[in-house]
Amino acid sequence: MSSDLYDFHKDTYDELRTRTETSAVGPVLVLALRPLVDAGHVTEIIAEHLTAHGNPRPFATFDHDQLIDYHARRPTMVFDVHHWTEYRQPHISLDLLHDAEGTDYLLLHGLEPDRRWDGFTQAVLDLIEDFNVSLVVSAYGLPMGIPHTREHGAILHATRETLLTAQPKWVGKVEVPATVSNRIEFELGLRHRDAVGIAAHVPHYLIQSQYYPSALTAVTRVEDVTGLDLASADIAQAAVEARIEVDRQVAQSPDIHEVVTGLENQYDAFMAAKDRESLLADDPLLPSADELGAEFEAFLQREWRKGQSH
Repeated sequence: MSSDLYDFHKDTYDELRTRTETSAVGPVLVLALRPLVDAGHVTEIIAEHLTAHGNPRPFATFDHDQLIDYHARRPTMVFDVHHWTEYRQPHISLDLLHDAEGTDYLLLHGLEPDRRWDGFTQAVLDLIEDFNVSLVVSAYGLPMGIPHTREHGAILHATRETLLTAQPKWVGKVEVPATVSNRIEFELGLRHRDAVGIAAHVPHYLIQSQYYPSALTAVTRVEDVTGLDLASADIAQAAVEARIEVDRQVAQSPDIHEVVTGLENQYDAFMAAKDRESLLADDPLLPSADELGAEFEAFLQREWRKGQSH
């Protein structure tokens, strides 16, 4: 099998080809393609965590030059005093990793493609079929009108209801912008293959932050669905530290504290009555992410000025 969108790495290809021919059950594939808006940087955190702990070996490298729109998402460079020292090239990679117990799985990570969605989706579907992938799981952050002080859940969706456990009804029928990962899940459903998507709740006023509590929720849900041991305890400490920092900022800003208290009251009422249709962040009764984000930005600027004056 070949494609103009990717190149195989021979050693890993040969290993997986042999396994496919000798094993009835193929590996799990985790999708962590960072979308244009990565709420809470959840997808980015997951990909970095898995690659840091999974001893990744490259399996297929996609041609980012065909797939990325550089006008929409500029690569970055590092300038040091008088010269350029680094060009941080975007990537879209499919790697073979192993979990804490030595079980192998695949990870598709990097930037979500901007171009050739049909071709990219078909290429991934072909790889899934050709290497007998047993389950595809995607994980990402979803902005929700929830306070950071309450337990963070997730919305799970799948190609078969039997893949899901019971969960509260957070949202009914809605139309949302597509992502490549959700497109892949949709196409797998048409082909009667197993796939699960995990949308971890992110407080809508923290979507621009690296919000580890939501990433922890996503990783633990991936563990539950796949049976993999993904060393989620290593994210737990970062989640605690992130919560402490947000609490500190809230405590020092009366305006932010008032808004968070309002969200707490609304969330508690929802959980008690469960008679509302949704807590998605576009609820007109909630402050917008921009409004509350502006409060946080103003707070940080005040803190910076205080530090400069001492």
